[in-house]
Amino acid sequence: MLLKIPRYLKKGDTIGLICPAGFMPAENTTRCIETLEKWGYQVKHGKTVGHQAHYFSGSDEERLNDLQQMLDDETVHAILCARGGYGCSRIIDQVDWKAFRKNPKWIIGFSDVTVFHNHLYQQLKTASIHGPMAGAFLKAAGENAYLLTLKQALQGKKIRYKTDPHPLNKTGKATGPLLGGNLSMLAHIIGTPSFPVTKNSILFLEDIGEYLYNIDRMLLQLDRADKLKDLSGLIIGGFTDCKDTTIAFGKTVHEIIQSRVSNYNFPVAYGFPVSHEKENVALKTGTVHELGVTKKGVFLKEI
Repeated sequence: MLLKIPRYLKKGDTIGLICPAGFMPAENTTRCIETLEKWGYQVKHGKTVGHQAHYFSGSDEERLNDLQQMLDDETVHAILCARGGYGCSRIIDQVDWKAFRKNPKWIIGFSDVTVFHNHLYQQLKTASIHGPMAGAFLKAAGENAYLLTLKQALQGKKIRYKTDPHPLNKTGKATGPLLGGNLSMLAHIIGTPSFPVTKNSILFLEDIGEYLYNIDRMLLQLDRADKLKDLSGLIIGGFTDCKDTTIAFGKTVHEIIQSRVSNYNFPVAYGFPVSHEKENVALKTGTVHELGVTKKGVFLKEI
């Protein structure tokens, strides 16, 4: 498959800021906008930023129209989703990708935006950026090392990360397109046109606020759907704020994952900095990467 790589950004380019899912107060995007402008970009506000319709940042129609306008606007060179939440899958099937196919641009975000990333790869053969959203700029008071990885990705610098060894890591090397994102969203889109072909890919997973038994159930869903057995490699990011039931499930998150993939031969890297927390580096989804898991540590690099 010939993957389309959107044009990397240069100073003066415009980033569109939208809320395609959950509501975010406009003031929570101020720090993000200031930092993007400091990096040399202009920012165009979508109508959904600061707009609210109960849980969402607007009705399905309003959120769809906001996304569509940014996709079709030739003066917008990338689209940053201000936050996730829930709602991208409610509008994905109504998006008109005609202009985007002719002029692909980077779509950036994580969590619920996992739906967009995987749809872009599977249906449009286009790379995107799984990375920090507006809330990360607010928490960081502007910049930190993790946010700067987004700047580097937008500039076209090759991805290369190293992490410390983890006692549960399974050593080995893997090469393939980098796919994945939020586990809940991946389980949600199984059986839809948005779910990617995972065979020979490097899959990365993260999640937040889930019950342990539900993490087990979602991994089981992926496994029963044959989405794990033919992976080239697996990267486990942060699973934060996990909850247990009154009667304990009996395993930690990592133990749940390990028991599900222990019979497969691909390398597995735990503790990678992709999460709902500060430790969330930018990843170019769809592009080919090499994963190396050794006793000394882990490296992930874009080829």
